[in-house]
Amino acid sequence: MTDQGIRRSTLDSGLRVVTERLPGLRSAAVGFWVGTGSRDEVGPLAGASHFLEHLLFKGTATRRASEIAEAVESVGGDMNAFTGQEVTAFYVRVPDRHLELALSILSDIIWSPALRADEVESERQVILEEIRMRDDTPDDLVHEAFASALFPDHPLGREIAGSIESITEMSRDAIAEYHAAHYQPSNIVVAAAGNLHHDDVVAMVERMLPARPFTDRPVRVEDRAAAVVAEPFALIERPLEQAHLVLGMRSLPRADDDRFALAVLDQVLGGGMSSRLFQEVREKRGLAYSVFSYRSAFADTGTFAVYSGTAPERTEETLSVLHAELDKLVADGGVTDHELESAIGHLAGSMALGLESSSSRMHRIGRAELTLGIVPDIDEVVAQVERVTADDVARVIDRVLAPGERTLAAVGPISELDLTHSA
Repeated sequence: MTDQGIRRSTLDSGLRVVTERLPGLRSAAVGFWVGTGSRDEVGPLAGASHFLEHLLFKGTATRRASEIAEAVESVGGDMNAFTGQEVTAFYVRVPDRHLELALSILSDIIWSPALRADEVESERQVILEEIRMRDDTPDDLVHEAFASALFPDHPLGREIAGSIESITEMSRDAIAEYHAAHYQPSNIVVAAAGNLHHDDVVAMVERMLPARPFTDRPVRVEDRAAAVVAEPFALIERPLEQAHLVLGMRSLPRADDDRFALAVLDQVLGGGMSSRLFQEVREKRGLAYSVFSYRSAFADTGTFAVYSGTAPERTEETLSVLHAELDKLVADGGVTDHELESAIGHLAGSMALGLESSSSRMHRIGRAELTLGIVPDIDEVVAQVERVTADDVARVIDRVLAPGERTLAAVGPISELDLTHSA
């Protein structure tokens, strides 16, 4: 088999390895993608996935946190991690000759974190400060308020970092048990891209697996996110200089056939300086500096929303315009030919430009393998975007926007009466 392009293997342990050989580069990016996130947490474990993301870099039985950082930085590399609702990822990028070092460090922290009691306590304080920082950042907080209203009393509506209460009370043993349950080979994808060979990566990953029995990860509780009834408003009153607004609704799940048409719609509505929202809200009316739309997708549902920050006295006008732009798409039943062509061109071009590094390639193949079970060829993805028609966009508008149930979240010096009057 050729060693060019994307290859994948499944080890006896259930661990999947996917690689993309890019011989023109002199770097290698490696990531461990874990199929667990905040959606998998129950009760007092809210925030456990994010807590673990922090703790795993704190050290192992043979490496302290400072030694991990120095090992990566001393060869010019960088490392990071993130936690999502359904995914947690850890990744390192290094010069290609240090690929084994990157795999060794990531394997060590994934399979054998020390979770020392003193480090748990110190990192607990770091996370509590992170939560407080978010609460002091209204243009972040409003998105959390929107999610909690869109998915009330559901893990998808809960802050990924957890709450002050849950993080304060979470014990070291509970975190260790959560790690042992979820950080199993069958729940992990190792992705690597750059100047490397697939068979070498597989051999190193297999050699670095600890010699102990493994089990399957716990089955995610059937939580029927799509069946949860959304709330119409979420308001956090703060004495700010701006009112931060998010208006949106439920959308399409990750693997939905209409996801490419939704991407086109997102681009037309609020994806850039030529978008409808930017032109109407900022350029024409001067209502906001920042205005955009965005989408998120999960296994069984998704979100679609628009954001704007405006002066408190212009909240009603701004909300009126946001509603009007959504209503116009529904009333017109679609977008213009020019908008369609421009949006497709932007999406196709940005995909090409976004894959010019080993890190971006690794992120693409790792996420796709973990969440979809396949890694589609990038040319086919571009072709699917380019095949989107005006009828496809009209169908997405009918599926997502036309039902009319919208949730509004606001953070700022405004009252619920203001929101109700503007709806």
